[in-house]
Amino acid sequence: MLDEGLQLSESIEGADLVVINTCAFIDVAREESIATILDAAEAKRPSARLVVTGCLAERYGSELAQELPEVDLVAGFGVDFISEQSASQRPTSSGPVSLGTVITRRSRTTSTERSSAGSGSYRSAHVGDIELSLPAMDLLNLPRRTTTSPWAYVKVAEGCDKACGFCAIPSFRGVQVSRPMEAIVEEARALAIEEVVLVAQDLANYGRDLYGKSRLLDLYREVSSVVPWVRLLYLYPSELTPALIAEMAASEVPYFDLSLQHVSRSLLRRMRRFGSGSIFLERIAAIRALRPEATFRSNFILGYPGETEADHRELVSFIEEAELDWVGFFTYSQEEGTYAAGLDGVVDRGLALERLNELTEIQDRITQRKRSALIGDRLSVLVERKGVARSFREAPEIDGNILVDPSLVVGSRCEVVVDACSGIDLLAH
Repeated sequence: MLDEGLQLSESIEGADLVVINTCAFIDVAREESIATILDAAEAKRPSARLVVTGCLAERYGSELAQELPEVDLVAGFGVDFISEQSASQRPTSSGPVSLGTVITRRSRTTSTERSSAGSGSYRSAHVGDIELSLPAMDLLNLPRRTTTSPWAYVKVAEGCDKACGFCAIPSFRGVQVSRPMEAIVEEARALAIEEVVLVAQDLANYGRDLYGKSRLLDLYREVSSVVPWVRLLYLYPSELTPALIAEMAASEVPYFDLSLQHVSRSLLRRMRRFGSGSIFLERIAAIRALRPEATFRSNFILGYPGETEADHRELVSFIEEAELDWVGFFTYSQEEGTYAAGLDGVVDRGLALERLNELTEIQDRITQRKRSALIGDRLSVLVERKGVARSFREAPEIDGNILVDPSLVVGSRCEVVVDACSGIDLLAH
């Protein structure tokens, strides 16, 4: 859209087109997505078009179009839908339509010219009176907007081959499809930035569909040769090999984001997951033996069907012993079509919330203690934006920040000394 001459509005109220990107992973995310859509519908000008895209649009496209007449277009990853109210204001359509019926041409570049220029497959599209040449819906190879930030996410694969009991992602994202390693490395090189965050639904399984085995370690090495900081997010623990651990521990970003979900062996089997508390503690200890200052993040589900009080106490003990730096806790969300949706032993939501609150209090104390322990330390940081920096210990957008002198140049790497701790943020000079 930017390439076609559109400009980014500073507010919903000033926009001609409002696009809401949504999540459908768990019920809380769906509720937040719907609330955001309704807020945008109320805030936008009457003449502005409202488009809903992302996983919620893909998973519940027809239902959203029917239940949200405020929305002009529900655009999934393939088929798109318009509401009956929107359809009555547009040319007659006999059902699901493409983005071309709703999203005037400002660029004279044709789809054929775009394709011959080597930019991939394009389709014509309209939003109101604005006609665009948009890339075909390939989630892995959409053109990237030039970034002004010193860091960026780079997606390396789409979809997932795992069959975790609680997760519906494979049902609407499909099986894993990996990008060729050369394309990923070239993208990382072209970004010319200080930090790249490699992401996928199952990052540790990268390349198995292309190369017959996981090639994450090779990819990590290649990207690390062209970008100073490389961060890996969402690592499935069974794929965390000794070679990968050693490479990450020796790097400038010894940050381990491990997708654990629980520690009770019996409950993990009901989740169709690998591991146990003892296995995870051994892995963490082995990493710390290589790099004592290594940082750990994980997520855990509370109230999964069959979770007993004993399972919960085991998780409490693990959290206290493991002393992870960053942890997210979530109550179980029953997802249509998943294995867990048919399990017995449903846990009362109130009890699940009690367990979540208990663990959150414990982890908050651990995180606060670990952050406070950094006071007086000299840290190497990347200045992310004016007055805000991060060390290897903080992943962008999800962890704390380091507040620094606003005169420090955005995108620069520098040394700072931690003066104080404010919540999960550090203050440094």
